Amino acid sequence: MIKYNPKNWLKLVLGIHKSDTLSILWKELIYFFVFTLTLCYVAATYFPGSVMLENLLTIYSIIGFVISLLLVFRTNTAYDRWWEGRKKWGEMVNDARNLAAKLSVLDLKDDERDFFNRMISNYVFAMRDHLREGVRMEELLLTDQEKVNLADREHVPSQLVKMMYAQVRRLVQEGRLSEENYITVEHTLNNFLNNIGACERIKNTPIPYSYSIFIKKFIFLYTASLPLALLEFFGYYTAIIATLVFYILVSMEVLAEEIEDPFGRDDNDLPTSELSLKIQQNVKELFY
Repeated sequence: MIKYNPKNWLKLVLGIHKSDTLSILWKELIYFFVFTLTLCYVAATYFPGSVMLENLLTIYSIIGFVISLLLVFRTNTAYDRWWEGRKKWGEMVNDARNLAAKLSVLDLKDDERDFFNRMISNYVFAMRDHLREGVRMEELLLTDQEKVNLADREHVPSQLVKMMYAQVRRLVQEGRLSEENYITVEHTLNNFLNNIGACERIKNTPIPYSYSIFIKKFIFLYTASLPLALLEFFGYYTAIIATLVFYILVSMEVLAEEIEDPFGRDDNDLPTSELSLKIQQNVKELFY
């Protein structure tokens, strides 16, 4: 996730970052400019003063209003997914701290304290990678036996919670954790699974394919034929105006596509790696 100063307008306006849509779409913009310039030449040469072309501007004004409503809905939907993902990771930070604080005050042996310290942190890192390309076992702090238990498991985060459940239940059976306190610990562990379930829902339920392909075709057809409506008023400058409109509309769609899956490694995705490290540090401080 990019960190920036929103008050520094000059730097934001003049700077070009690799995540800027201009750096992503520059080839498409060149192709589109050449296409619209050619279209303007054909229309001006072979259909000069066409009455049909003169009446297109009103129609395109109405269509432009419709497409703006579609893009507003598209952007809001994508941002809602991004923000919900951020809230779930915020809850994960709180739940990890709560669980560590509750367990750290118990009469735990050194190996038990080390177990919970490792497992809470392991869960967060496993959750992060599970929402990306898959859990990398070599990055988790596991004993040889724990690696064997987790081998070939499809959903590693759930298995880590299961291991913590078993350890907590053993503390109850030994009388070192009361049933009342067990209920609060169980609630926090349930939240671990609830959070990753919500994040999986966000990741695995993209915008419907039909809607996505429709809005892409709509934008292309609208911008590709826009020069026909503007040629009479702006001449060959129409190619520049149409390319600018194309850039604005397509940029909105590109940004929406990027933020609707907020758990990856894109510049505008959530800082899940930073949050995981922060949780690991906080948990270690509570246990030691």
